[in-house]
Amino acid sequence: MKKYILDLSVRAVERLSEKHILLKLTDSNPLPEMLPGQFVEVRVDGSSTTFLRRPISINFVDRQANEMWLMVAMVGDGTRQLGQLRVGDMLNCVLPLGNGFSLKSEVGGMKSDINHHPSTLLVGGGVGVAPLLYLGAELNAQGCEVTFLLGGRSAKDVLELDLFNKYGRVCVTTEDGTMGEKGFVTNHSVLAESFDKIFTCGPTPMMKAVACYAKEKAINCEASLENMMACGLGACLCCVEKTTEGNLCVCKDGPVFPISKLLW
Repeated sequence: MKKYILDLSVRAVERLSEKHILLKLTDSNPLPEMLPGQFVEVRVDGSSTTFLRRPISINFVDRQANEMWLMVAMVGDGTRQLGQLRVGDMLNCVLPLGNGFSLKSEVGGMKSDINHHPSTLLVGGGVGVAPLLYLGAELNAQGCEVTFLLGGRSAKDVLELDLFNKYGRVCVTTEDGTMGEKGFVTNHSVLAESFDKIFTCGPTPMMKAVACYAKEKAINCEASLENMMACGLGACLCCVEKTTEGNLCVCKDGPVFPISKLLW
């Protein structure tokens, strides 16, 4: 897939929580094709301590509005600088990078037709929920039955609930019990149901637990890894992951991998 370096205009900046913002970016030309699970590398201007681009998952693509959305967790100097952007500012982005989640007419070996609607479970934790919104929208458009299982430390960490509800059933866990079921995503009662495929993104311990569940249930599962990615093109080798196929760059060969390839 062709890659672009674009100066995108900030159309909107929405505060999702105390430390999360949503950037809605647009261009004078139609935005390039982007797949759920891919990411962008953004240049951080105006920071004396941030020299490398920051990788950010594509949260959503609104073709009608010609917008790409990025959910930003303001946790360091670079991302805090992104939090200072205002409507009309420009943000330099390299996109789209990496591969995406599997979006085919067959999910879990079952065709999506009028007689069967594959049941898909999308599991996310923290800012790892970001790519699942675009994925859920695409799966929903394909006729899949989408269930989101979202986790956070507390209710304030569970983001974009109104949007997730547009594309499927939403289940929530919080560690302190302030929303949904108390505990971790792998403790939620929805896991007693059967699913044709699982997609997951979030903290590595969470994804490993989801992968373990998927293996026990013999469910096809894909995970989007969040290794440190500096270049986004497979040149710097700082995001290497050991797999059944040897060492692979998460930014170029991933970030999405079937769990059968991961040494978890």
